Amino acid sequence: QVQLQESGGGSVQAGGSLRLSCAVPLVGYSNYCMAWFRQAPGKEREAVATIDRDGSTRYTDSVKGRFTISRDNAKNFLYLEMNSLKPEDTAMYSCAAAFRWPCTMVPGAFGHWGQGTQVTVSS
Repeated sequence: QVQLQESGGGSVQAGGSLRLSCAVPLVGYSNYCMAWFRQAPGKEREAVATIDRDGSTRYTDSVKGRFTISRDNAKNFLYLEMNSLKPEDTAMYSCAAAFRWPCTMVPGAFGHWGQGTQVTVSS
């Protein structure tokens, strides 16, 4: 198991933007399904977005059109650009890696996780 490292979280007002980054120290990173998950207090963990080895992306409905997941395979980094943030986006955001394809939004499929970075959006 390898721990990933998120950064870029913080506090913003509604309508603002944040860009989360995730360092992924995994050999063969380009082969991994990558995902961002989030968990708000009192709520279940949910997959926000995934990106496959071929660059294909999926998003949960609530963030479509506002969030963009991307990856830099040469640098072993994963990103999540978050725009038009809403208070309901407030959560702990974690990145995760799964050595499988196609990608999945099932948390149990991911063997490598980061510790999370907090995103707080105020109205």
